[in-house]
Amino acid sequence: MKPPFLSLAIASLVISLTSASAQDAEKIQRVRMGCGIMTFDTVPGWGMRPDGNSPLGATHGGVVVDSKGHIYTSAQQGVFVFTPEGEVVQSYLGKDFTNLHDIEIRTEDGVEYIYGARNNAEEAIKFKAHGGEVVLRLPFPEESGVEKPKVYRPTAVTVAKNGDIYVADGYASNLIFRFDKTGKYLSHFGEKGNGLKQFNTCHGMTLDTRYEKPRLLICDRNHQPKGRLVHYDLEGNFIEEVITGLGMPTSVAIQGDYVSVPDLHGRVVILDKSNTIIAVLGHNSDPKQRKNFKVEQKDWIEGVFSGTHGSYWDKDGNLYVQDWNVSGRLMKLVRVK
Repeated sequence: MKPPFLSLAIASLVISLTSASAQDAEKIQRVRMGCGIMTFDTVPGWGMRPDGNSPLGATHGGVVVDSKGHIYTSAQQGVFVFTPEGEVVQSYLGKDFTNLHDIEIRTEDGVEYIYGARNNAEEAIKFKAHGGEVVLRLPFPEESGVEKPKVYRPTAVTVAKNGDIYVADGYASNLIFRFDKTGKYLSHFGEKGNGLKQFNTCHGMTLDTRYEKPRLLICDRNHQPKGRLVHYDLEGNFIEEVITGLGMPTSVAIQGDYVSVPDLHGRVVILDKSNTIIAVLGHNSDPKQRKNFKVEQKDWIEGVFSGTHGSYWDKDGNLYVQDWNVSGRLMKLVRVK
């Protein structure tokens, strides 16, 4: 188990404002954050419409990047696709694409698919990243023998290399269900609680590819005394408590040896392969803004987050970060070489 979040004192946020050109004098200046090899610059106005407003509407979702570098983010009203420059080039709206709480992208037989957990619709889905055709739905598995909760609220989905699909019912039973690639129920594991092998809101999840045998990396968001990450093997057996004291970790994204972990308290933590904190991004020091869905666009502060919920890396190591936010906030952080 790693030290608690006192590591923040070591990996403290570094912010510096860069000078703006004469033409940009009236625009918001970019902000530098992080430290060492995990230093980033914000891109003010990235992803905004020409009128300066967000196109997204309320956000409570995730982010992924496809093979062409297009950025997909899920908002409450649907999925929006951006170019690396921040232009919306596609949107998937309508009942199949609302309230995708978490998304992952995967290439199968040359086709890119997005898997999503739709907590309000009580299902997980799989659809084509290009075109939006839904090819698989995963409702609550009655054949599991588990008594169905009053509501089924999937919060996360991930996929193993063999195609097995894992769906976390983080807002209800705290069980994680495993299906094969066709959607056939295979098994489940987990229970609600604050014990070592229990979940108190298994909120985010991904396949951790940093090890010889990939494993599940799970955000146990509300585990007491403070949120943590845990490892399970692909059969559902507990391996270890990875790190504790993370506030309210919402999701995890991996690139190489590094993991980005959004925290609902308004920051993104970066871990290395030893699961040591090496940088903290966008830390919000205002308790009134942390974990606050209602921070309107006019009150956003460049380089400061309010309720980080999703993140994803592109091939160049840049990060895209989504806030849980009433106005819809998605930010691009450019890695400083």
